Amino acid sequence: METTTAVPFLKPTSVIMQPTTLCNMDCRYCYLPDRAKSPRMLPVVAQAVARAVAGWADRGPVDICWHGGEPLAAGRDHLRTLVDTFAGLNVTHTVQTNATLIDSAWCDFFESRQMRVGVSIDGPAPVNRNRTFLNGRESFDHAVRGIRLLVERGFSVSVIAVVPDPNPERAQALYEFIVDLGVAWLGVNIEEREGVNSRRTAPQARQVAEFWAALIAAWRADPRVELREAQRVLGFARHLLTGGTPSVPSGIDLLPTVAWNGEVTLISPELAGFRDDRLGNFACGSLLHTELDELIEAGVGARWVQEFVTGVQRCRAACRYFQFCGGAHPANRFFEHGRLDGGETDYCRNTKIALMEGVLLAAQRHRVPG
Repeated sequence: METTTAVPFLKPTSVIMQPTTLCNMDCRYCYLPDRAKSPRMLPVVAQAVARAVAGWADRGPVDICWHGGEPLAAGRDHLRTLVDTFAGLNVTHTVQTNATLIDSAWCDFFESRQMRVGVSIDGPAPVNRNRTFLNGRESFDHAVRGIRLLVERGFSVSVIAVVPDPNPERAQALYEFIVDLGVAWLGVNIEEREGVNSRRTAPQARQVAEFWAALIAAWRADPRVELREAQRVLGFARHLLTGGTPSVPSGIDLLPTVAWNGEVTLISPELAGFRDDRLGNFACGSLLHTELDELIEAGVGARWVQEFVTGVQRCRAACRYFQFCGGAHPANRFFEHGRLDGGETDYCRNTKIALMEGVLLAAQRHRVPG
């Protein structure tokens, strides 16, 4: 599947499913607009996705990622109904949770369905205060309890941490905390301005690079946790050093996101549920009326998608980091610039450019003399 542009679309290997918009938390940087509402995905929506996935068998396992809201807020019985719609298909299941609701019964459920578990937590208690319950109370103790239970039960837990104020001290404390939790994998997101989160922290470029340098140094000193950002840079460097093609994405990942009501949004989960006066609805239609493969075929021709493709081409022509980055993400372009064909974003500066510069700083500081 390709457009007439030089940027191909990749066939989907993952689908993001939103069993509910409800979340039991009210994180200050959250981009989701309806997290205090409690609609739940109808089984007929999951069945429509399963029909499409059944036809993708030649692509290898398809990852079904249950995202939110807080997926566990849909209730165990309801989530079981949705997950079991895919029984017998070549899929893997991942759930992304804030971990505050996890107990032994949830662990039993994850284990019985062979689900991988990702958790969101931002670090030690003093830096986790953006993550509060709906009533304003802090969530830290509940999240840690859930994570430790998962680790005790043998789950290989992945953590996503959001950092609003990157600095070297924060990096060191975060990594030490993650190692102490006993999780297997860490990915770090510098806070982004997208969705209903209009805050802009705008840290200094040098400060962000120093954060990444300190995080890389902490990981090098004790690499028990797989660090996403280190692997990204090392993979890129490995291609360069071996004379291969750098690891720029070979095309645009369509990554269908299926909302609780059956609406499908391509490429960028953060755009689900939003519309624009100029570009219209970012969703390409509903599974209640049209099959997923048809929605994908129609969606790649949407005005906003083609505007994004133009933006990627501009990045390729103008940015010296393109081979590492692959172009700014759609949601960051839209929520920062108001359109999708603009260039560099805060996300580019903080998570791609500063990361590369931070790795170089760390390498220089640990270089062996002679």
